[in-house]
Amino acid sequence: MFGCVLVANRGEIAVRVVRTLRRLGVRSVAVHTAADTGAPHVRAADEAVLIPSYLDADAVLAAARATGAEAVHPGYGFLAENGAFARACAEAGVVFVGPPADAIDAMGDKIRAKRTVAAAGVPVVPGRNEPGLDDDQLAAAALEVGLPVLLKPSAGGGGKGMRLVRDPAALPEAIAAARREARAAFGDDTLLAERYVDSPRHIEIQVFADAHGNVVHLGERECSLQRRHQKIVEEAPSPLLDAATRARMGASAVAAARAVGYTGAGTVEYIVSADRPGEYFFMEMNTRLQVEHPVTEMAIRPRLDLVELQLQVAAGEPLPFGQDDVAFEGHAVEARVYAEDPARGFLPTGGRVLALAEPGGPGIRVDSGLAAGVEVGGAYDPMLAKVVAHGPDRAAALRRLDRALAAYTLLGVPTNVAFLRTLLARPDVAAGRLDTGLAERAAAGLDAEPVPPEVLAAAALDRMLALETGDPDPWAIPDGWRPGGPAWTRWTIVPAGGAPVEVRVRGRAADALVRVGDAEPVRAALTAPATLAYDGRTVAFARVRAGDVLWLGRDGRAWALTEHVAAEEPGGAAAGGDGVLRSPMPGTVLAVKVAEGDRVEEGQAVAVVEAMKMEHTVAAPSGGVVTRLAVRAGDRVALDAVLAEIGEG
Repeated sequence: MFGCVLVANRGEIAVRVVRTLRRLGVRSVAVHTAADTGAPHVRAADEAVLIPSYLDADAVLAAARATGAEAVHPGYGFLAENGAFARACAEAGVVFVGPPADAIDAMGDKIRAKRTVAAAGVPVVPGRNEPGLDDDQLAAAALEVGLPVLLKPSAGGGGKGMRLVRDPAALPEAIAAARREARAAFGDDTLLAERYVDSPRHIEIQVFADAHGNVVHLGERECSLQRRHQKIVEEAPSPLLDAATRARMGASAVAAARAVGYTGAGTVEYIVSADRPGEYFFMEMNTRLQVEHPVTEMAIRPRLDLVELQLQVAAGEPLPFGQDDVAFEGHAVEARVYAEDPARGFLPTGGRVLALAEPGGPGIRVDSGLAAGVEVGGAYDPMLAKVVAHGPDRAAALRRLDRALAAYTLLGVPTNVAFLRTLLARPDVAAGRLDTGLAERAAAGLDAEPVPPEVLAAAALDRMLALETGDPDPWAIPDGWRPGGPAWTRWTIVPAGGAPVEVRVRGRAADALVRVGDAEPVRAALTAPATLAYDGRTVAFARVRAGDVLWLGRDGRAWALTEHVAAEEPGGAAAGGDGVLRSPMPGTVLAVKVAEGDRVEEGQAVAVVEAMKMEHTVAAPSGGVVTRLAVRAGDRVALDAVLAEIGEG
């Protein structure tokens, strides 16, 4: 085993790798950018080195040499699937904890990968994958394959640059957009066209290989619950597969790994027909540890730490078990916590973590890179944490996961936790009737849920509580007392992205009548820190205040509430009815497609905002004249920042 390992990553995966290194007694070295100084992964490691970028291979290797690291663990993302970096490690005399560079290259190029595994007898999706196709040739190839067709970058994954096309007229713009995203994400805009399997399920096989010729699979993970082609819920075993199909898919994955001389941890991904589970096609092989590897760790026997196993294999040790030793025991389900807004099409959010409480208990695991005070921005992937639950069967695991998500509290950054609970409660999910479009169908037409009246009442009473001074003088008590009877104190509470609501309070915070909007007054009481008795029910909130914004959280939901005067109207929508276009996410303005004075039609593209190499077009909410442009290409913008104004004309 190594004496010192450098972790070339950040966030939850870096923290998770360091945890295993500490358990094994191996010294850990973190790397970090200036923005991540003091981040949880930096604090967790034994030593940390400042580098310009997580993609700066030379700086990473210089840090390894300076600290005496014998090996580099790349985590996932960044340099994890970079064959040139794996070669540079070998040339520098540092062990790359991953597969050989040639295997990374073979599987990293999707066109080459499909040809390689097909030659090994692995079934592949019908498609056209010749390199060098120009736009016209690619469009012709897509029509030849047959619509619907999926355009995919050859050089990378993670959903970036993928476009589903059902209409021939949409092909030119889809090809152009896919090339832009692929070029930005991977430095290569080569695309391939694959037949799209309707009602598909995404099932992957975890494989492990050592340098002694041993290759095993660790069963499957079902990853069909996705948005924007990225996974949000994974589980093992799949509710679709029987033992015979599992064995065939596992053998196919082992054959794919052997075809490229693989060593270490890898995942072979398949698209599986929901109606014909015996029909499966190779999609790609991820030549690294997967985000969702905890699902496998919790669901199989023997109990394995896949990071420890990676280190053992990288150190030249043989796998300590064989295929016959591997079996599922119980069921595990993982939910990914993202900084995103499902009601806005899962666009990324951001902010500072003001308060954090992560769940625990029997059968619960949380892999997280968060801590109070961490700033969540748009420079990196918006995944914040993974909550994993294990149970004796699937139903028990789902129940435990739901309760864990209900206990997950993050204030300061809007997340998808409430949506995850809604998704897991759907009958199709409970019954195991999954496909890759289910999560987006669940979110289709999803509007921001109205803020419950008890939350608005708590916000108003929190203001009342802040007025308490402890002064016994009757005139100093904030109870609205007037000669002839107490008066109503009026508060205007504005939820983030919502309309203002008038909340009237009569009495003190600990004993009041509260009227929310036009509803009837009810008896309420708020006691510190944030326990509310409201209309006969008592609930406790997580609470934190940041300036004039009060954050309240409960049952996996969080609300940001601001006191405003009645005349103020928030502008939460990307394209408001007042003609003001606002950024739907924090990011960078990629393009401005109009000029001041231009006449635009309803739905016409006005600007393109990019975050984490994902583009979003902001369109005109109505026809009119562009009266003001507030941004230029290259500008950084916050969530809800004004982009342009369109007036009548």
